[in-house]
Amino acid sequence: MNRITGKTKLLGVIGDPIEHSLSPIMHNAAIEQMQLDLIYLPFRIQPSDLEAAIAGLSAIDLQGFSVTIPHKQAIMPLLSEITEVATTIGAVNTVWRSDQGWKGTNTDIVGFVAPLKTRMRSAVQASWNSSIAVILGNGGAARAVVAGCAELGFAEIHVVGRNAAKLQEFARSWALDSLSVHPWDQLSTVLPRADLIVNTTPIGMSPNVDQSPLTDQQANQIKSGAIAYDLIYVPNPTRFLQQAQQQGAETIDGSEMLVQQGAAALEIWTRKPVPDAVMRDALRNHLGLVS
Repeated sequence: MNRITGKTKLLGVIGDPIEHSLSPIMHNAAIEQMQLDLIYLPFRIQPSDLEAAIAGLSAIDLQGFSVTIPHKQAIMPLLSEITEVATTIGAVNTVWRSDQGWKGTNTDIVGFVAPLKTRMRSAVQASWNSSIAVILGNGGAARAVVAGCAELGFAEIHVVGRNAAKLQEFARSWALDSLSVHPWDQLSTVLPRADLIVNTTPIGMSPNVDQSPLTDQQANQIKSGAIAYDLIYVPNPTRFLQQAQQQGAETIDGSEMLVQQGAAALEIWTRKPVPDAVMRDALRNHLGLVS
């Protein structure tokens, strides 16, 4: 890594907990490749300290920062400006300095759609206008996925969740004719038609590596040629992706979304092209994944 001097500028990521974050590994690898006098650091900030911390980050001239759990929504009232995409999703994951103060956006949509764009297999699928997406879960991550599917132009977007009240609240927060919500016991009515199935739940995340949001019977309904996308990147592959592979589906793990949303953030901060391949290699090497 480049030598740190009195001129070195700071970037970072805030969250609680923060020890698990892989963002410093990716970003510092790219920063070194780009030969910039920057360093990206993790900052553990407890929810009760968020407002004071944001003022402190401004005082130390931090150039920008990533936002992770549990601050993605709580930080929004503390920013001077929020982009339309972040408002739509209802969460901020990237913040930078502007003349008016801190400005926030959400690069999760960029991260989510990037690997899908590289998987377009035909002129028909390239438009996605006849494709059906099924999204497992209706939490914060699902909002970015819905926005991404809408951006790609999916004909139908089905969100499946376990809490009926939260599902209806989720549905009311969107003005999308293509969107519908379903209780979990109705999953079988939409899963067999899905061209894209996205797991936005934490089910299957390490250390619970033997779990999946789908039973084996449900997984048998995945059609061959569909795309199964898990936002989880540890373990790799998840049980969900293993089930999908057995049905002849293509699979995408969460590591690429992590890379692409991070690359988009770094481009905002530096205003320079970002070597996402360097970020990808750093992440996968750290995770012990085969490229």
